[in-house]
Amino acid sequence: MAEIIQKDGTWVFDGDALRLTPGRDKNVSLFRKTLGELVVPLGALAGVSFEQGKKAGRVRLRLRDGADPLLHATGGRLTEPNDPYQLIVESDRYGVAEYFVDEVRGALLLDEVPAGPVDEYLLPGPSLPLSVSAGDGTASFDGDHVRLEWNWKTEDAKAAAGSRSLTLTDIAAVEWHPAAGLENGHLRFTVRNAPTKAPPKYDPNSVELWGFKKDPLMALIAAAVQARLPHPARAGATDVQDGRPELPSAPVASAEDGHDALLRRLRELGELRRTGVLTDEEFTMAKQAILKRM
Repeated sequence: MAEIIQKDGTWVFDGDALRLTPGRDKNVSLFRKTLGELVVPLGALAGVSFEQGKKAGRVRLRLRDGADPLLHATGGRLTEPNDPYQLIVESDRYGVAEYFVDEVRGALLLDEVPAGPVDEYLLPGPSLPLSVSAGDGTASFDGDHVRLEWNWKTEDAKAAAGSRSLTLTDIAAVEWHPAAGLENGHLRFTVRNAPTKAPPKYDPNSVELWGFKKDPLMALIAAAVQARLPHPARAGATDVQDGRPELPSAPVASAEDGHDALLRRLRELGELRRTGVLTDEEFTMAKQAILKRM
């Protein structure tokens, strides 16, 4: 096991997964503290690096495309203080950081984890229920329904339509953009059969954001919803009526299939069950399908 403890957070690697816990230091962002601990399966990683500086360095994780609903929903727009996949390391702990990175890299090589994209989420997204107030409204999500409520700052025509309640089957897509310069940000839900080009200020399915401290928290809502929508790589092939991603299928038999690959797949399924993405019944079905190939 490899571990690195810093004011910015604690990262632990047990050979199968990385446990990322944000620190309690005042410099740790509200977003990371609210997001809480993340468990990243080794199979979700594309790489890891350590960058040294004069006073502090950074350990950074690079995830495989499509592995994390948070990264997909935010599109790489989370600013550096809010990035949960980097850890600030004090200069006197550089040796520990280098050892940590070497351990993770060694495991990636040993398990022959590919760096390419995946067609299912390997992380479950933020914990539920969630409710965030920022900009011109409050967005809440319980796993089945998104509720949008407006405040006194909401544009009159938008507020006149009243609060909104959207089911997962109503939602075709979700996106989060931070405010940048003079451009306001937003949390927007694209509703099936009801496309709109209205600016977020007037769109009853959007919360307009103005660049304040709580704006990044709206990305948690976006990520939690994204985790329950069809994966972009398999759009149209996922049943979301129960708000749950399609049951991961066993690997398709091919010349590359081997005993080690199937063992990795079992570990990934175990992590999905542990983090709540799969029920015990779904895990058992998927596990049996894999065992038949071994």
